[in-house]
Amino acid sequence: MSQTTSPVPVARPRLDDREADAVRRVILSGWVTQGPEVAAFEREFAAHVGAPHACAVSNCTAALHLALLAVGVRPGNEVVTVSHSFIATANVIRYCGATPVFVDVREDTYNIDPDLIEPAISPRTRAILCVHQLGMPCDLARIVDIGRRHGLPVVEDAACAAGSEVLGDGRWQKIGRPHGDIACFSFHPRKVITTGDGGMLTTASREFDEKFRLWRQHSMSVSDTVRHGSPRVICEEYPEVGYNYRMTDVQAAVGRVQLTRLAELVAERRGLAARYAEAIATSRRIEAPLEPSWARSNWQSYCVRLPVDVDQRIVMQRLLDEGLSTRRGVMNAHLESSYPPGTWRSTAPLRYSESSQRRGLILPMFPGMSPQLPEQVVRLLDGVCD
Repeated sequence: MSQTTSPVPVARPRLDDREADAVRRVILSGWVTQGPEVAAFEREFAAHVGAPHACAVSNCTAALHLALLAVGVRPGNEVVTVSHSFIATANVIRYCGATPVFVDVREDTYNIDPDLIEPAISPRTRAILCVHQLGMPCDLARIVDIGRRHGLPVVEDAACAAGSEVLGDGRWQKIGRPHGDIACFSFHPRKVITTGDGGMLTTASREFDEKFRLWRQHSMSVSDTVRHGSPRVICEEYPEVGYNYRMTDVQAAVGRVQLTRLAELVAERRGLAARYAEAIATSRRIEAPLEPSWARSNWQSYCVRLPVDVDQRIVMQRLLDEGLSTRRGVMNAHLESSYPPGTWRSTAPLRYSESSQRRGLILPMFPGMSPQLPEQVVRLLDGVCD
């Protein structure tokens, strides 16, 4: 690895002629937004994860926003979640006029610590928003149990988790199958499957699904497909304020092809993750992420923990100088200037959240990556950390 060629990327989607052909088909059809391709993608995604309902939207941030609105989050409410996540997780709570209540993560999985959720619940709490960080499933069984005992809906930020699984009732179940109340996915290019951008909500609730479909298209009372297919003139109405959160048919056509690749992509990533773990087992300085026995990650990203005595940015720059791209550990919303005191609260220090941002390092993980690269990356990283 050297700078004589382009750096090894952190992530790269797998796209080829199949996606290009699907886009061409849609363009030539004349229907390019929220039409038959979107409907087909929704049906296929729902069937894949085992959910009764799936609704496609423009991105996962939109999905999370609609999910919180559907479960009743409004101004003055609180939502228990983590700061240690992409900033959209906290932002959508504020979109609703509510306050995020941040709890710390577990050091080994980077996921919300279930032991800290109940102390963060107050009379103003309206929902629990948990995150499957970097594709690693959080402890859904415990979180859902807490939610049920306190009468709180559980929304899953499954942005990174397409293809991840948890063990339940003695069998492996895909994230997106109804565990909590709503799960929200992202199809950004850094995710395991992509539509360029895009999102999906899955739920067992017909009522929630109907709300998503109303709100994503300005709360239009009649869908385009119904109106255009009717032999009689139909004039739509707008009974409440909605949003422009539609997915295009161009995106959905790509998503349908990508979905057929998902099992293969996840299997490849799991193989690469195993190679990383094997190489790190001989490292004197680097710590591998933990995959609990009840979880199967899709390994959307592979985040290691650096030694306490090294500077993360210096390490990243030295690796880039050697032709290897990396990314820092997952950010913390409460450390950003957009989250000054008074915009959030916490009942305890966010010690592991902050240390995971400082010490976390995301290594390359993408389809087509050389099986030998994980060992090379770890050997180089070990040298840089010495």
